[in-house]
Amino acid sequence: MRPQPLIAVRDVEKSSAWYCAVLGAESAHGGPEYERIAVGDVLVLQLHRLEVSHHHGTFGDPTQVLGNGVAVWFETDDLRAAADRARAIGASIQTDIHHNPNADHYELWLRDPDDYLVVLASS
Repeated sequence: MRPQPLIAVRDVEKSSAWYCAVLGAESAHGGPEYERIAVGDVLVLQLHRLEVSHHHGTFGDPTQVLGNGVAVWFETDDLRAAADRARAIGASIQTDIHHNPNADHYELWLRDPDDYLVVLASS
């Protein structure tokens, strides 16, 4: 089994560009309603436009705040390079690189364009 997280966003193309830049990833689908973000041939995140229901109904209530209580977590082999990419696009940094004693690794906490907490962790 492999996780394939999907989050609802207000602007799929804007969020796709943000995640691709920060993660050093690529679009594996593209479009204004749905996106697959991949690193190499590995799917790491799916984005779905909040208001679009397709065949399954909507993923959230458009009147509610997105991202509350959710952390989208990524492990990276090069945290410094990921931090440099995040800074280069002006990403909102919530907590700069720091040691997490519970996990015994380093982390960078960011906010994406929809205010989801995005954590980049060293491997």
